[in-house]
Parts: sequence; structure tokens; C-alpha cells
Amino acid sequence: MTTKQNAYDGAESNDTGSGEGSGDGSGANPYGALTDVAGILVGQAERIGDGWLTGVTVVVPPRGTIGAVDVRGGGPGTHETDTLAPGTLVDTVDAVTLAGGSSYGLAAATGVQRWCEEQRRGVPITAEAIVPIVPAAIVFDLGKGGDHTKRPDADLGYAAAAAASGGFVRTGCVGAGTGTTFGIPALKGGVGTASIDLGGGLVVGALAVANAHGSPCAPGTEALLAAQLVEDEDLRPRVPDAAEVAAYRDRQVGARSPQASDPMNTTLAVVATNAQLTHSQVHRMASAGHDGLARAIRPVHTLVDGDTVFALATGEIAPTVGAQAMTWGAAADIGGVLAVQAAAADAVALAIVDAILAATGVSTPAIQLQSYLERFPSATPRAYRSR
Repeated sequence: MTTKQNAYDGAESNDTGSGEGSGDGSGANPYGALTDVAGILVGQAERIGDGWLTGVTVVVPPRGTIGAVDVRGGGPGTHETDTLAPGTLVDTVDAVTLAGGSSYGLAAATGVQRWCEEQRRGVPITAEAIVPIVPAAIVFDLGKGGDHTKRPDADLGYAAAAAASGGFVRTGCVGAGTGTTFGIPALKGGVGTASIDLGGGLVVGALAVANAHGSPCAPGTEALLAAQLVEDEDLRPRVPDAAEVAAYRDRQVGARSPQASDPMNTTLAVVATNAQLTHSQVHRMASAGHDGLARAIRPVHTLVDGDTVFALATGEIAPTVGAQAMTWGAAADIGGVLAVQAAAADAVALAIVDAILAATGVSTPAIQLQSYLERFPSATPRAYRSR
């Protein structure tokens, strides 16, 4: 099992919206991407400035992709997630919508559904009519740009869906990650992505929107909790210098009004594979994805988080090619499914690392927040170039 960790080129991108990404369309995502799963497309749109700081991220899978979801946070905001339960009428998903705006942002799914209808993606009802299956989940970013009435709508959802493409995925303060933050410590969040190559053509990819109440940092050192999962030493976030950590803590002690943590949060993820899985197995992959959240964030699944993981299986390759004796010494079909589930957890954790490293600080009338690498520059992986 290897991560698809590529050299990071550090260029900027503006393929849609006005947010800054971690690279351009000709570059490579350092930890791989959700789009490494063949046929998976990602589109993003955001609005920044004049009271706006929010956006939408849309995942468009190949037709016939099986979808599932596992919601574990205490404060979720979702749409059409019951449709994805095993045993329901429809197994497939036409698009997944992730949006800012709290519950108001669920309106973005209407625009994504309109785009899917135009593309003739959906469940056929009559010779002319179709119903696109577009589950959605939101993060809380209300008012981060200074105006709580400015949140994603159907038009922004449509724009994100229309921008969906394969290959490079913009990360950082883009799409649904535009206004995201961590609560403890107060840090800028964002969108991140990663993938795991299980060999034989079998791939598991993930995209995460990091907006947790909990901390991604280890107590004492402030190192990223999930940094140890990065196999390539050149791409692994470093442990911050003790002097930087001490200076940060001194600033916290001396601050007259420390940055308050957000009252509401949520981390979202989409994990996908090209393995042939049953609906129940896809649901279990979504559950495994939550292990990735737990490895990267502490605490997780709190009462003020709406943590939700969607899972997608495009069904191209038998999972037996990913079977390893170390995971299951008996039937290869079970071993392959186990390998996919294990990779789902790792991919989600790496996607959160990517989101943290790609994020940039923000200053609006409502918030002033640093990113992790702005606060601890010494943690920058060796392979990262200046941005």
C-alpha cells in the first residue's frame, strides 16, 4: 500500500471562483487526489469579499456509482442522506454536494441537481423525466466574511458542478473550505485531498473539508497528529521548532482578547474507490473513513460537530487485487475489502493533513486567523516550495 505523494509545485490556481489553491491545473496534489480514482470529478466555487467567505465543493462520480454515508457528529446538516442507506430503493449517486453556510447552504444541492438534470444524470421516472440523487452536507461558516446573510445558494452549487473536472484538485481556502476554521486551537481550515494506491490498479481517494472543533495538533509539540501517516519524509510535516511553539504560547498568554473558538463546527469527507463493492461494503467504507478523522483531529464527533463521511464505489476492479496476507490470511475477496477499508481511513487522515498545509490565513471584519504553516513555519515539509 502506497500513497500517491507527488512533488509539490506550489503554483497558484484560479480555475473557478476567487480563492487561492495549493497549485495550478498543470501541477500535482502532493498526497494524491480523490480524482486519482478514474472517472471521479471535483468542482469548486467560492465567493470572497464584500461580506462573503464561503463556497461549495461538488464531487461527480461516474454513472452507476454506488454511494453510502455515515453521519457521526452531534450537530449535522444534511440532505438526502437517508436515500443512501442500505436497503433503500436506489443504490447510486449522481453527485455529492459539500457546502458552507450551515443549513442555509443545503440550497446549493438544488443547483447541483439542476446541473445533473441538464446532463441527464439521474433515476429515470418516465421517458422524459429523471430525478438526480444529490446528497449533501454542510459546514458552519456563517458570518465569517462579515455578513451572515451571505451564504451558498443554488447558483453557487450549479457553478461548482459545472466546474467539475478530473486531474488536479484545488485545495486550501477554496470551495466548501473557503470559510472553514479549527476551534481549538483557532486555525484556518480548508479543503484537502489524498489517495492510496493498493496495487493492481486499485485506488482509494479522499477529499476532506476541515472545519473541526477539535485540534489537529499534538499537545506539547504542536506537531500535526496525522503527520506520521505521511510515508515520504520530504512531504511529511515537521515537528515545529520549540522556539516557535514557545513564542506562540507567549502571545496567547499576553493577548488581551485571545481568538475565541467557533461555537459550531463540522468536518466533511468523501472517500471513493474503483473497487467492486456491495452497498453494505460501501457503507462500511464510509464508517472506516471516520477512523481517519479520529487519527487527525482530537476530539472528534463532538456535540458541536456534524462530522459526515460519504463513500463512493465506481465498481471497476475486483477488490481481490488489493488483498494482503497481513490484513487477511484467508479468502482474498474479504482481504481485498479489508484493504480498501483500511486505505479509506488513511486517505481521509492524509486529506486533512493536506487541507491544513494548503490553508492560508484570513482577515475579514469578523475573523483574523493564521494558518498552521504561518504560525509554525518550521513545520513546512522539505518538498514544499514557497507559495
